[in-house]
Amino acid sequence: MSRIGKMPITLPAGVEVSVDANNVVKVKGKNGVMERAIDRDISVVIEGTELKVTRPTEQKRHKALHGLYRSLIFNMVKGVSEGFTTQLEVVGVGYRAMATGQTLEISVGYSHPVVFKFPKEIIVTAEMPKGVPPLVTLTSPDKQLLGQVAAKIREVRFPEPYKGKGIKFKGEVLRRKAGKSAAKGKK
Repeated sequence: MSRIGKMPITLPAGVEVSVDANNVVKVKGKNGVMERAIDRDISVVIEGTELKVTRPTEQKRHKALHGLYRSLIFNMVKGVSEGFTTQLEVVGVGYRAMATGQTLEISVGYSHPVVFKFPKEIIVTAEMPKGVPPLVTLTSPDKQLLGQVAAKIREVRFPEPYKGKGIKFKGEVLRRKAGKSAAKGKK
């Protein structure tokens, strides 16, 4: 069996999970409600405070779906109970980030600021403390949506390898390159 797929999911207090006849898993918690349709071959069983995902056969397709759906359901449970957070640093002289409501405005060296409008599932904040790069924090119960939105923001100005300017994930290690070295004394 799949090592990931056979692990049971422990349901924290305050999280309710239901599976309907169409094999749609619905997870409800303090951060909201999430739904996901599961393949008909994969079965989800709720036993007390544990949830188990099982597959009918050892076919390659069933093995692939087993671990996938277990991970997706686990992320739904964690999202509605704790939530997910991603932080982005806007590195560069004169680079700014301002958040107002569901809108983020980033100035990263273009002739105009880049404006993002976020879905209601994502909470965005921007901090601009003195002496450190501006920090954009995204919070959401949906891990997949959060990753997609963070990737779109990073796409505006990828970090360049010489000075490290651009938008990067907090804690991301960039591979830096040495710049040109002028040849001295040669003509």
